[in-house]
Amino acid sequence: MNSNPKVSIAINNYNYARFLSQAIDSALSQTYPHVEVIVVDDGSTDNSREVIASYGDKILPVLKENGGQASAFNAGFAASKGDIVCFLDADDTFIPEKAEKVVEALGDRPDLGWCFHPLKFVDEKLVEINDKKLKTSPDLFREYDLTQLTKSGRFYKNFPYPSTSGLCLKRSLLQQILPMPDKAGSTLLNDAFLIFSSLGLSKGIVLDKELSLYRVHGKNANAIGKETKGKSKDYQKRTAKINILLGYWIGVKFSSFYEFSNHMMATGMGVYLRNGEMDAEFKKLVKNHLATVKPIDKLKIYMRAFYNFVKNPKY
Repeated sequence: MNSNPKVSIAINNYNYARFLSQAIDSALSQTYPHVEVIVVDDGSTDNSREVIASYGDKILPVLKENGGQASAFNAGFAASKGDIVCFLDADDTFIPEKAEKVVEALGDRPDLGWCFHPLKFVDEKLVEINDKKLKTSPDLFREYDLTQLTKSGRFYKNFPYPSTSGLCLKRSLLQQILPMPDKAGSTLLNDAFLIFSSLGLSKGIVLDKELSLYRVHGKNANAIGKETKGKSKDYQKRTAKINILLGYWIGVKFSSFYEFSNHMMATGMGVYLRNGEMDAEFKKLVKNHLATVKPIDKLKIYMRAFYNFVKNPKY
């Protein structure tokens, strides 16, 4: 990567016209000079496209039919030219130094493929709502090599998994990951596909700095807590579906993620069945996956699924 890498900020939007201008403005206001801003509109039915048009040639618009977040990631990356791609949800914003800090952290290290960071929770007016203050420093970071751990289906207990607006990946790594499956049956795939693929393919850095603002509002309030325990039946079933999709499609794309795929599939199976009968399309994915594994691994999958069936509450 050159000494002045270009940074692409890929904003994905669906019916967030009321927030979109603030997201775009935050991307255009970066202190780092070599930035391009791409706005992918995923078939919005509000006035999002009018907002996008108002920026003229300051941004690169990508207007597409509705296909889900995975398809928006694919479209944004396909339109980008940057050496580093930072993803931004249209209801979030970046702080001005975001791109600069990411470029500094990755430096000229060819062995580092990603840079993640925490987000600051704010309300609809961008006022901080965290009860507990996260102690961070803009100059501190930690390197992680979780490639083998992730592929083996195990997880680093204290890893600070970010949301979309905390994900920055080198182009060389994204070229291995994208495009994500975005056809019928895979539209629930989300940023978790990017996160776990990145962790399993490359070393990276987590910055000890909240470089993005995560706006909490009616449609995303449940995202504050990632665990399924104590969540509604619909929330748990949705999480289970995502686990099954991750297990299936990451397994299809990366054969070296065999154990990871089995783990995610089993987790999804157990949580799903605990909260109701599995939908036909997910039964098909499970059946197809189980047909590819060894008998001993199939037994392990069923055992882990039973464990998750017992562990998670029924509604």
